[in-house]
Amino acid sequence: MKRHASAVWEGNLQEGKGRLTTQSGALNDKRYDFRTRFEDEDGTAGTNPEELIAAAHAGCFAMQLSHFLAENGTPADKLEAKATVEVVPGEGIKGSALVLEASVPGIEDETFQELATKAKEGCPVSGALAAITITLDAKLV
Repeated sequence: MKRHASAVWEGNLQEGKGRLTTQSGALNDKRYDFRTRFEDEDGTAGTNPEELIAAAHAGCFAMQLSHFLAENGTPADKLEAKATVEVVPGEGIKGSALVLEASVPGIEDETFQELATKAKEGCPVSGALAAITITLDAKLV
């Protein structure tokens, strides 16, 4: 299985601009540039590579955890995962912080924490991000 996306960039780093398109069409000619990557903290002006990594990490983690919970006989009603990817200009991506709020009937917190940690360590995107620090704050709600 292979997935693809494309980027078109025109100009230099600070004044240039780019467009991203994904195979699924979730992003179709979506704008990104220096401002959307390093200056626009509210994220409304366009996307950036770190935001896409965060989406991939949150999605992968939630899917992996849902599998482990079902295997445990305690399927989740709802998993709300958020990943925040930290980039330091000139240094690179430093970490991804996963935060999870989960509704999982019938599970003890200790078991939940063990499975959440196992999912954090075992999801394929976490594996791809092995060079950075990955943290997890998981709670039952």
